Amino acid sequence: MKKFVSLFSIVLVLTMLLSACTPAVTPTEETETQVPTAEEIKLVVWDQFYRDVESGVMDTLNTEFEAAHPGVKIERVVKTLDDLKVTLKLALSESTGPDVAQVNQGRSDMGAMVQADLLLPLNDYSTQYKWGDRFSTSVASRNSFTPDGKTFGEGNLYGVSPTAEVVGVYYNKGIFDANGWTIPATFDEFEDLLAKIKAKGITPISFGSLDGWNAIHEFSAVQHILVSLDYINNFVYGVNNATFDTPENQQAAAVMQDWVAKDYFSPDFSGVGYDDSNKLFKTGEGAMTITGSWLAGELIGDTDQQFGFFLLPANPDHTRLAIGGVGIPFAIRKTTTHADLAAEYLDWMVSPRAAQLWAEAGMMPAMTIPEGTNVDEGSLFADTLKAWDTINKENAVGHYIDWATPTFYDTIVAELQKLFGGETDPATFTAAVQEDYAKFLETNQ
Repeated sequence: MKKFVSLFSIVLVLTMLLSACTPAVTPTEETETQVPTAEEIKLVVWDQFYRDVESGVMDTLNTEFEAAHPGVKIERVVKTLDDLKVTLKLALSESTGPDVAQVNQGRSDMGAMVQADLLLPLNDYSTQYKWGDRFSTSVASRNSFTPDGKTFGEGNLYGVSPTAEVVGVYYNKGIFDANGWTIPATFDEFEDLLAKIKAKGITPISFGSLDGWNAIHEFSAVQHILVSLDYINNFVYGVNNATFDTPENQQAAAVMQDWVAKDYFSPDFSGVGYDDSNKLFKTGEGAMTITGSWLAGELIGDTDQQFGFFLLPANPDHTRLAIGGVGIPFAIRKTTTHADLAAEYLDWMVSPRAAQLWAEAGMMPAMTIPEGTNVDEGSLFADTLKAWDTINKENAVGHYIDWATPTFYDTIVAELQKLFGGETDPATFTAAVQEDYAKFLETNQ
């Protein structure tokens, strides 16, 4: 027994001496941390870049990250946004959950996960990697909450976004040119154009509301050209006694019902999914579609059609805003045992190389595009980039309104289904949505 103890002691001392001689590993801005090669380190990443073009960018970034980190293996799990909303919160509460995951902004997702203490605050890493030099305070606020998850737009940083987004109007250049149509300068001109397109027997707006979430964008695109930036900020952040039950929101709802009544949307749109409507648009079915800049990469290949993009215009008596901001951010599970490596991965996702790859794929990076990145003048990507630059310069970047409360997404999707289906009127619609909003404000004190 004494012999065993002595041997054990010698081994323990030698182990301690060897450990003391091993240099500590410190992450660097170049994301070249040395890691042990004897045993593979697995970093589990959940993302929602499931479409072909964006998925290819992610695969390239992951491969290059692994090459710079011998012994590290990225286990990539790809999900749709709806899948993430359903499964991610539970997964982050488990020790086997993802080390890194994309977490949708807003109270229903990021806010709820912060409140449940599932996400790692990134303030120290932001300082270390100088993310503040890459993202403005306004951008960072969209990925920020107070530690209790109650106050949106301030407090700790919980995510970094690799892409930027703006919601606007894609149009088929061939259809426009063949009919002598031009990009409208006002909302009245836009609605006149819808009537002209319909009179030609062409679907004015390719749209399918089966998935629910994109109906929010359809409504919000019009809402944003009727309201002020102060209103949108107050409403989404839940401050200054904002309300959804306003004349402007009722007007936007009335526009939606008018477009339905005039058959400006795809036939049987309530039974058509988002991806299916985009595929139809890509083949030439429909003159326009209203959605985000993330679709651009999918429209530039495997088609004989040519597309452009413009911001939905406002009338002269209104300020043009556009739904936009940064894409769904990457966050880190609070209980991960690979926090430093996960932070390096986040830094890589918002690196100049990532910006280059996103731009070359025709999708807007949230970071500055490196010099030498090719952007073809007159291309669809150039159009989306111009739109993003425009709303930034005009301080006209709006919000996704479903961020407003933890239950707002479900509420507005359900109420929009009734609105588009003619089962409710604009005043009843805004009152029903406001009921959800008011209940949240009462409990979030």
